Amino acid sequence: MNRRKRGYEDREGGGAGGYRKKRRTNETVEIEDRLESLILRVGEKSTSSLESNLEGLASVLEADLTTYKNKILKILVDCAVSLPDKCTIYTTLIGLLNTKNYNFGGECVELLIKSMKDSLKTVKWEQARFALRFIADLVNCHVISAGSLLQLMDNFVDAALEEGVPQVRRDWFAYAVLSCLPWVGRELYEKKESELDRMLGSLEGYIKRRNKTHHNALRVFRSDTPHPQEEYLDCLWQQIKRLRSDMWVEKHIVRPYLAFDSVLCEALQHNLPQMVPQPHHPSTIYPLPQVVFRMFDYTDCPEGPSSTIILPGQHSIERYLIEEQLRHILKTYHKERKECAAQLLSYPLKNKIPLEYMIVEVMFGEIFRLPNPEFIEIAYGSILIELCKLQPSTMPQVLAQATELLFERIDTMSVTCFDRFISWFSYHLSNFQFRWSWEDWEEHTKTDPEMPKPKFIKEVLLKCLRLAYHQRIVDVVPESFAAFAPEKPEAHFKFALDPNEPGAEINGCNLAFKLVNAIKQKISQEEIQAILSDIPEGEQDRELNTLKVTVFTQTLLHLASKSFSHSFAAIAKFHPTFKTLADTEEAQICMLRSMYELWRKHHQMMVVLVDKLLKTQIVECSAVANWLFSKEMVGEFTKVYTWEILHLTIRKMNKHVNKLNKEANDARKMVEDVESESEDSDNDQSRKTMEKPTEEQVEKLEEKLEAAQADQKNLFLIIFQRFIMILSEHLVRCDTDGVNFKNPWYHWTIGRLQQIFLLHHEQVEKYSTTLETLLFTQDLDPNILDVFQQFLALRM
Repeated sequence: MNRRKRGYEDREGGGAGGYRKKRRTNETVEIEDRLESLILRVGEKSTSSLESNLEGLASVLEADLTTYKNKILKILVDCAVSLPDKCTIYTTLIGLLNTKNYNFGGECVELLIKSMKDSLKTVKWEQARFALRFIADLVNCHVISAGSLLQLMDNFVDAALEEGVPQVRRDWFAYAVLSCLPWVGRELYEKKESELDRMLGSLEGYIKRRNKTHHNALRVFRSDTPHPQEEYLDCLWQQIKRLRSDMWVEKHIVRPYLAFDSVLCEALQHNLPQMVPQPHHPSTIYPLPQVVFRMFDYTDCPEGPSSTIILPGQHSIERYLIEEQLRHILKTYHKERKECAAQLLSYPLKNKIPLEYMIVEVMFGEIFRLPNPEFIEIAYGSILIELCKLQPSTMPQVLAQATELLFERIDTMSVTCFDRFISWFSYHLSNFQFRWSWEDWEEHTKTDPEMPKPKFIKEVLLKCLRLAYHQRIVDVVPESFAAFAPEKPEAHFKFALDPNEPGAEINGCNLAFKLVNAIKQKISQEEIQAILSDIPEGEQDRELNTLKVTVFTQTLLHLASKSFSHSFAAIAKFHPTFKTLADTEEAQICMLRSMYELWRKHHQMMVVLVDKLLKTQIVECSAVANWLFSKEMVGEFTKVYTWEILHLTIRKMNKHVNKLNKEANDARKMVEDVESESEDSDNDQSRKTMEKPTEEQVEKLEEKLEAAQADQKNLFLIIFQRFIMILSEHLVRCDTDGVNFKNPWYHWTIGRLQQIFLLHHEQVEKYSTTLETLLFTQDLDPNILDVFQQFLALRM
């Protein structure tokens, strides 16, 4: 490459200056791209060994250091945080370069520290953790001294021991240090044993003292039988203790630098520059704690062809390392389901572990991750389908076994994970012709339908209905499941009577008949409203006013009942009439009730219609919440679609507030930026003046934001107040009757309360002080108050 470069530089001739510059620029880009490609691809499949590839690449890079040093440094540092699965490959490469060029090694170390500082400042926690791991592994390559690494780790431990800061911050620093030790523990043990023991003693003291109130909120199962749902830092600590007892020897990490030890040990080492983590700031958002999901142990996995194929124990460091690498593959390729499945099944050490079992456990761990999965749920479902296609001989059986294990434990599953299990299973069935061994679950058709197992079966079939058609689902299940089969999703028009029948005028049939004819004749909105005006108004005729809303809503939606599109078109066409009728919250609740009476057998239709009524601002979010908690909806209270509606309502409100917040902040920033900038020219100043919003416009945006935030707070107050009321009534009633309050209804309801806190934790957290002052006071029943305390502990 250098030879080609010199050839271009030696060219002379007419217009040589411009020509040489252009060609040199093109060649520079070409060589930089080539270098980047070589560095990125090292470690991939090759006819040569990894060691020879590294040695050759180190020689190529050394030859180009004088010209392309900055580019090479940038690529290597980017790889350190972006490709953690190749960490030891790149540390070996830097180690080889350090033996040839000491100054380059020093600059690389400085840039890595700068990268880690930048990641911490910009709250890119994963990148910062990977940078620390990379720096630690450089000790194995004799690039960094063990003493200076321990000093850096001690600074992180000091941050974990700091008082007066949120525990989530302290947890991250402790986790970052512990997660490095599988790579560098052996080296530190051999060179700095006493210092390592002292550091681990400090971490052990912190881990034993930390508050774990949040643990119950994040557990997938309420029970630890048969597999415990451990808190993530506790689990990693136990894995590190096991590694320590094994003299820091693990059998999983590929360490190419061992082949070059005789060369690397001769190199001069660098001391890390002093780095103290930046202090806590109230606005900083830290990673939330997690629970380690466990589904399998070695007894669940069939014996492989050799004794080496065994599932690592839950506290073995190999379990942690493999799971982290599988999660990284998932994160890298999750948008390309086929590639993701192929990469997961091509895991390098697949012949030493029961790979399918570990993949399935990691996938379900991500699906059930609380508060929220990292990616949309369908991403995991689609990848699992691809895994079944690529590995048809084993993966479907493992997945079926996992489903059965989850179903057996569903009685203690959290409500949020229960919903996700339903969504995944129904989606998976829809891709495999709804085939399942339904007969195995037949015994649950005779138990209380409110119990988790029969409820799961019924809700799965209802969800499958959305992915097929009614007769298809009826044909799929055995006759013994007839009680669980969904009702035919058809409209029930309550005014479908002869208008000449006695009492037809009073019950609305006459008015409905008039409306049907009027709408079919395509008369104007004004004429429709005139027909509705025939019903007298006034407080004494409150029931008749309600009837007006009911008749119009049912009649219009009945006429548009052919499809979602027909319903949407009807709502859009008669939007002015809807707005006129829904002028109070009472009228809006009446409208929602009328919609429910028409479509109570079609859950999906109710969900999309409520969504449409919210989008078109015909009903308010508070009206939807009050309707769902009303007496009329008692029978629907434990059904999944009810909470689907409530969550979409909350998300709609959150989205509205976020939109207004962005608009107000952008406008305010624009005003401040324009005022702070100097006047470069008359034209430029004129352009800025045109784009700059006025102070009055900004104030109006901020007023709209304040109003929206007040509505958001009110919505949460309504929801939590209703929860407290119905749960308190239940607890008092059970106490009076002398019965156990922990019945199925209680578990569903307390689980739904917890779900609101978890799924909308970012928004609810803003109003936690208000909630603590007004609703979740100390005199509240401990069973209800515990849910709030667990929520607060997520960020404490």
